[in-house]
Amino acid sequence: MESRIKTIGVLTSGGDAPGMNAAVRAVTRAAIANGMRVKAIFRGYKGLIEGEVQEFTTQDVSGIIQRGGTILKSARCEEFKTPEGRRQAYETLVREQIDALIVIGGDGTFTGARSLSQEYNVTVIGVPATIDNDLWGTDSTIGYDTALNTIMDCVDKLRDTGTSHERVFVVEVMGRDAGFLTLNAAIAGGVEAAIIPERATIAEQIDEALGQGRRKHKNSAIVLVQEHAVEGGAKAVAEMIEQEHPDYGTRVTILGHLQRGGSPTAYDRILASRFGCHAILALLDDQRSIMVGMQNDEIVYVPMAQAIKQKKDIQADRWNALHVLSI
Repeated sequence: MESRIKTIGVLTSGGDAPGMNAAVRAVTRAAIANGMRVKAIFRGYKGLIEGEVQEFTTQDVSGIIQRGGTILKSARCEEFKTPEGRRQAYETLVREQIDALIVIGGDGTFTGARSLSQEYNVTVIGVPATIDNDLWGTDSTIGYDTALNTIMDCVDKLRDTGTSHERVFVVEVMGRDAGFLTLNAAIAGGVEAAIIPERATIAEQIDEALGQGRRKHKNSAIVLVQEHAVEGGAKAVAEMIEQEHPDYGTRVTILGHLQRGGSPTAYDRILASRFGCHAILALLDDQRSIMVGMQNDEIVYVPMAQAIKQKKDIQADRWNALHVLSI
């Protein structure tokens, strides 16, 4: 049966994540392979409001699968949070004859897409791309694996200099309000403690990790701090260590946007390609207001409302593993 969707729009929004380009490539080529036209929307919802739209062919997405960032650009857009802004965005969709919108991003991106869908009956499909990996309904999001490997590489390098100078490195990691990046980077990097919002045991962790380290004659340590786990971030944790454990010299490293960049890993390229293809299959199946997700290596369709509203929990066994392995 012929699809009612003739033309799709695709945009990237929110913080950039490695693998977004691979997703744009997959969406574009899968759509064209199924007889659809593709309209690329630049600078996220800001570009949708202002009409920054260009038709894409397969050639427009050639040679981008290995590139970090997003060729479609991204921008924060306060105007889209208003009814008037969403009305202007809808007018762009009508003018460009876009029948469905595929949005690549995270929680904020999906919240905006859902509002547009509810107010104007627009068909929207979400492709999860955020280094935070905090969306419910999918085991992983595009960009998470690459960011995790970037953090691990930095931790490995800091371990070398920390050992040489007998210091504690307190490293601040991104993650918005979730500790997935911090916890898993801590396990992979063999660090002594991870301070995350889901486990507010800052003083206890530090005392245990550094105290055990002294007894084992360890002359250095690394503590990872999720950016919003404690007021003042890594600097506040470093001050706490200096007060309670003055024998250790401390240094603070804030990784910042370093975690967003770089060529996506093979895992993120494959995940983005699968998500992009299945976003088009979802449209052919008359799905709407859903997020494409992955559970146990199988593609699933998750209601967008659930992906936004439900909280994704830290796995207890991973927290326990860090506790056992770090002492």
